[in-house]
Amino acid sequence: MAPSEQPILWHIAVSHFSEKIRWALEHKSVEHTRRAPPPGFHMPIVYVLSRGQGITLPLIELDGRRIADSTRIIAALEQRYPEPPLYPEDPDERRRALALEDFFDEELAPYTRRLAFYELRREPALAGEIITRAAPELAARAGRTLVPMTRLFVGQRYKARDIAGAEHARTMILAALDRLEAELDGGEYLVGGRFTVADLAGAALLYPLVLPPEGPPFIERMPEDYERFRASVRERPGYAWVQDMFARHRLPARYSPSSTTIGIPVSNQ
Repeated sequence: MAPSEQPILWHIAVSHFSEKIRWALEHKSVEHTRRAPPPGFHMPIVYVLSRGQGITLPLIELDGRRIADSTRIIAALEQRYPEPPLYPEDPDERRRALALEDFFDEELAPYTRRLAFYELRREPALAGEIITRAAPELAARAGRTLVPMTRLFVGQRYKARDIAGAEHARTMILAALDRLEAELDGGEYLVGGRFTVADLAGAALLYPLVLPPEGPPFIERMPEDYERFRASVRERPGYAWVQDMFARHRLPARYSPSSTTIGIPVSNQ
């Protein structure tokens, strides 16, 4: 890719890590093209694109480089498109914001994903509806094999197969909410009194739990057990905070998953 070309984001429509990067790009009003390879089949594509450095999305093509990993992508965006900043200027605040981003990446995100996939594996019809909305081309090609293939893939890939893993996921999500609320300590933002990468990461990676209307528009409902878990945390300050971050800093859903140039003005209140 020549340095002058528009950035290309390779992503998965329903992925919370992909949502983290979509949000960062739109926060900075960066015009870009989106490519969404079929979930599951994306891994060999990413392996080739990254020259063997990874198999997961998101991945961005930016100024002649191909960068995987959401944290590394945001660091590159921050350098290339510094305004509006996601990193605090103060060194201590920046270290804290990056530490919180890492916490949400490692101690929260795998578990919000695992719990959602575990519950969806138990309701194949609903899983099929969501996949069809998020990846219609894949659904058309796979036909009746779509749901069995997806159940096998997410069960193996994300350890979403058994109740013990699901219970552990719930425990980790609750612990992350505890940490989030402690860090907020009644404030609006996590670091420095303004929206930073810490807020973006925390809110984006909790979107599968909160399902704010500004998030990816593919999930209209979730399995009953998952909804009961959501209901059990709905009154928590951390849940309301995610809703507020999306409402204040994320555009309402205007979503096109692939082969689309995105250039939407963003309000950064």
